[in-house]
Amino acid sequence: MESPVVLVDASFLVALWCKRDQNHSWAVREARLHPPPWVVCESVLSEADHLLAPHGCASLRLACRRGALRIAAIEGDALLPVLDLLDKYADVPMSVADACLVRLTETLPNPLLLTTDSDFKTYRRLGRRVIPTRMP
Repeated sequence: MESPVVLVDASFLVALWCKRDQNHSWAVREARLHPPPWVVCESVLSEADHLLAPHGCASLRLACRRGALRIAAIEGDALLPVLDLLDKYADVPMSVADACLVRLTETLPNPLLLTTDSDFKTYRRLGRRVIPTRMP
């Protein structure tokens, strides 16, 4: 079977780099099972940078420089489905980062999302398909 394209949410990155996070051990295990490179969008990177400030930001930047985090840009007309997802899940509410990740699971082959965010149990890709995720 083809290896999955692994996407990571900001919640996973925070759990991985913050030893005090309640999901740290889980994130370390998942990182070993599904090693980098991991795909993120710019919104995830921004959210993780904010949540890890001030101490974890250097690790996040180093992961980008080393190629452990690969940024998938969503721009131009590719943004329209993201906006549609934000409208569809406005009552959750869905963040821009979450909408971008859902959209990436629709466009990348064999996606797998690592996250601690239970909202991904609610979101659907390609209409009604469950998003392939690993959660604690």
